[in-house]
Amino acid sequence: MIPAPFSYRRAGTVEEALDLAAEVGEDGKYLAGGHSLLPLMKLRFAVPDVLIDIGRLAELSYIRDEDGHIAIGALTRHHDVEHSALLAAELPLLAHAAGRVGDPQVRHRGTIGGSIAHGDAASDLPAVALALDAALVARGPSGSREIPATEFFSGLFETALEPGELLTEIRIPKPAQRGWSFQKFTKRAIDWAIVGVAVQGGQVGLVNMGSVPIRAAGVERALAAGAGPADAAAHAAEGTSPAADLGASAAYREHLARVLTARALTEAASRN
Repeated sequence: MIPAPFSYRRAGTVEEALDLAAEVGEDGKYLAGGHSLLPLMKLRFAVPDVLIDIGRLAELSYIRDEDGHIAIGALTRHHDVEHSALLAAELPLLAHAAGRVGDPQVRHRGTIGGSIAHGDAASDLPAVALALDAALVARGPSGSREIPATEFFSGLFETALEPGELLTEIRIPKPAQRGWSFQKFTKRAIDWAIVGVAVQGGQVGLVNMGSVPIRAAGVERALAAGAGPADAAAHAAEGTSPAADLGASAAYREHLARVLTARALTEAASRN
């Protein structure tokens, strides 16, 4: 439970962080809140030679109404997302889900960008980003680019971020359909979800139902064809590949996905 030796560098600006990343190359990792990266380092699943601390970059901590979409700085803490009046009014799904992440200590240190960039299929906010049709802004040596959330998660703990790129902003369009719900099943409130479901209108994101965060395509097709919550939820496990581990069997996760999706769709419909 002790990390391998590493060097520590602290960036004072985004530009300095990018310069440091270019200097150390693939041996470096950005460190934000640390709640995703440090546990992997303790288990030696991640062994960066250099940590580039970006946790104090105030320029990446904000929540703004940008005329048609909401812009959230990647270093905005979960606590600030949870308690944002703007998000409560415009994106209540995100505000609510942020309040279900871990425990208060995690929410005061962890960041929305760190959670999404980590690419963990068992994490809540990547599935929420999918359900909300978020776009993720990455900045690197060649400038900035916008990546749809549906194209961002590429493998187990792998994303579309190129070496040296830094996730700087999450852009979320204001939903046309107001109905939303977030459901997750855990052994303890602070645990990773055994399965979770995020619904915004007719879009459904699944937590811990594969090696990457995914949309429930079968459910969305059924909803588009006019199916009700129960009938649409029957398709929740289609196209998924849930793991079998100490938390649950694959069959139990598939069952939970159908049950939680039915609950989420019913609750979302009641909010329209």
